Amino acid sequence: MPDADYKVTPRRGQYSTGAPFHEIDNFPMSDSQRDVVIAGGGIVGLATAYQITNKYPGMKVTILEKESELGIHQTGSNSGVIHSGIYYKPGSLKARNCHEGRAMMEQFCKEEGIAYDICGKVIVAVNEAEVERLMNIYDRGQQNGVRCEVIERERLCEIEPHTAGIKAIWVPDAGIVSYRDVALRLAEKLIQRGGQVVNNALVQGVQRDGTEVVVQTTVGEFRGAYMINCTGLFCDRVAKKTGERPESKVVPFRGEYYDLKPESYHLCNNLIYPVPDPQFPFLGVHFTRMIDGRFECGPNAVLAFAREGYRKRDVNLKDLAEALAYKGFRRMALRHWKKGMGEMWRSFSKKAFVKALQRLVPSVTEDDLVRGRAGVRAQLLGTDGSLIDDFIILSSPRIINVCNAPSPAATSSLKIGKTIVEHLSQQVDA
Repeated sequence: MPDADYKVTPRRGQYSTGAPFHEIDNFPMSDSQRDVVIAGGGIVGLATAYQITNKYPGMKVTILEKESELGIHQTGSNSGVIHSGIYYKPGSLKARNCHEGRAMMEQFCKEEGIAYDICGKVIVAVNEAEVERLMNIYDRGQQNGVRCEVIERERLCEIEPHTAGIKAIWVPDAGIVSYRDVALRLAEKLIQRGGQVVNNALVQGVQRDGTEVVVQTTVGEFRGAYMINCTGLFCDRVAKKTGERPESKVVPFRGEYYDLKPESYHLCNNLIYPVPDPQFPFLGVHFTRMIDGRFECGPNAVLAFAREGYRKRDVNLKDLAEALAYKGFRRMALRHWKKGMGEMWRSFSKKAFVKALQRLVPSVTEDDLVRGRAGVRAQLLGTDGSLIDDFIILSSPRIINVCNAPSPAATSSLKIGKTIVEHLSQQVDA
């Protein structure tokens, strides 16, 4: 197996979660007048705060987080992969932000002593029908400046001996990290720079008041010269509170995982991905080594019955009714109903889930797996049923809305934060 460069990682089984949240939430509630108020304490909001204080060291920045902890939703529930940017349309915000953001994330982790591992990944074609699509991905990677190479089965077996592929792309710059560790470190640095983190602060209303933006929350009112919306799963609803009228809506999709049992860790070395199905707008199940030494297998992609519906029994009637009533979802469901039913069946059938995994690693069995965690993806859908695939950042006087930041937003977060600061600077420096 190739040696990984830029490697900073604990021994298998060790894992650092960073400072507990209660240790960094240490600012008085009376200090509610700030220069910039950021709604959302996930990695995009925190990275934005970090980049603001890099460019404007004297600015006072407040993070408003509706939960009692930072980064517990998409930031803490994702796969922890440092993406290379190979999949994304050349020239898109995703492609540009991911390519540069990956390098920035590595550098930040290296400087801050955060465990990460640039272990590389393989994208595997398991039959001749997938080879053409594999080569299209390779071409995209080349256009995006991603370091990658097409490898034959012999080389693939050196990297991942249990994989069934006939051809693959080797992407040496892909890696793994705990993005919640990154988020907590960003919060610490914000506080060191005079910033503020306020938890349990659900945004209830937003108003412009002359040269200020007033943000009403469950813990009081916060005023700032500028407001930035980085609320992830609720970005469309908060955007409406700011006066935007986005046509597209967030529809939550739950991704469920199985964990490899420790005695089956030998089945995978690092990251094994399939060639994406062009008829289905998600990557498909894959094998992922986590920075704590575990291995996750998945995810599927099923409609969540709540925007924070991590369990099958989690139902929010408002969220569900809104999703089902949205014509964009109905059109998507009609277009992909067969695939959608398959994804739903895998949610209930371990046997079906394992069968999907066996396309990549034939020797994996039901006995190798135990039920793992789940995450929820904030997927923005257009009215025509299409997935809005690119990042969307909307600027209006004194308010910036991050209306779409799906994967690879965590990888790209520091670059996304820098991009948001560019939008902010157009108003600050005007």
